[in-house]
Amino acid sequence: MHISSFNPPRRILMGPGPSDISPQVLNALSRPTVGHLDPLFINMMDEVKYLLKYAFQTENEMTLAISAPGSAGMEACFVNLVEPGDKVVICINGVFGHRMQENVERCGGEAVLVEGEWGRAVNPDQLEQTLKENTDAKIVAFVHAETSTGALSDAQTLCAIAKQYDCLTLVDAVTSLGGVELRVDDWQIDAIYSGSQKCLSCVPGLSPVSFSSAAVEKIKMRKTNVQSWFLDQSLVMDYWAGEGKRSYHHTAPVNALYGLHESLVMLYQEGLENSWKRHQQLHQVLADGLTELGIEFIVPENERLPQLNAVYIPEGIEDAKVRSKLLNEFNLEIGAGLGNFAGKAWRIGLMGYAARKENISLCLSALKEVMGQ
Repeated sequence: MHISSFNPPRRILMGPGPSDISPQVLNALSRPTVGHLDPLFINMMDEVKYLLKYAFQTENEMTLAISAPGSAGMEACFVNLVEPGDKVVICINGVFGHRMQENVERCGGEAVLVEGEWGRAVNPDQLEQTLKENTDAKIVAFVHAETSTGALSDAQTLCAIAKQYDCLTLVDAVTSLGGVELRVDDWQIDAIYSGSQKCLSCVPGLSPVSFSSAAVEKIKMRKTNVQSWFLDQSLVMDYWAGEGKRSYHHTAPVNALYGLHESLVMLYQEGLENSWKRHQQLHQVLADGLTELGIEFIVPENERLPQLNAVYIPEGIEDAKVRSKLLNEFNLEIGAGLGNFAGKAWRIGLMGYAARKENISLCLSALKEVMGQ
């Protein structure tokens, strides 16, 4: 076998993630590596914290980037907040709600499920009824933007209901951060996690998280140790403490954090609300074009994610064949369906740097050609 340097082609990434990375972020990744306790790097980490607070719209002091992908952010939230015997209400309307359930059960907690229809937002009335029947629940968890179906739930309403029953709120924002309205403090979100590779358009492998003061208090009052040493936020906190007080916890992915910093700078310069608006406007352009091709959306318009477009595969069209042609002939990636939608749907991402008019034009013209229209 002849082994040489790996030089991938330039793909247009319009799947469920990772998304396209801007030249600015790619440039940042290539900058000289410094030590993870270097004073200059620590100053940059302080800026990452500040910029993440802006992206999440929070003043939570415990806001940082976990050195692992969004799935680790999910696990960090659950292993820190769920103790054996804790009852956790989980709203499930797709694949990632089921992953929440598995996390709770592995923590020794009791998962109470609010099961909704795939491709629809979480039903607030169902959540409230479940909380009425489970007054000893301690946490309500749900996916804000369900990547497997393209459905966007009303996080503000769901959190308000949870607070009426004295529950902490735990939210998956892997696909929503930077792409749709998200206000951690105003919406009373206690623990939230995201990923670097979606609407932030950074490399995969980092998970922004934020914990409210109430969540931090629950972590501090635990009767049992967090079952994961690496994800124990009481330890990680000391590494992100700031002002020269950082203690060694692990070797941070220095260059990846350069990239996250740059992507957050770009979001800050664009303006968060402008980013939300851009994703919505370009979604409408894509939606109009898909409709002209006879491609139907799974999610009703008022519950639809602009940055993750889940659509039914037209009758008579071969899923794998179309995606293969798009990849090999157009260097364009779109995603397959997951779970209940496997083989029945495509997931077309319009996230971060990939949310551009030229990408939409390419996607629509390529789909039209490979489908023989």
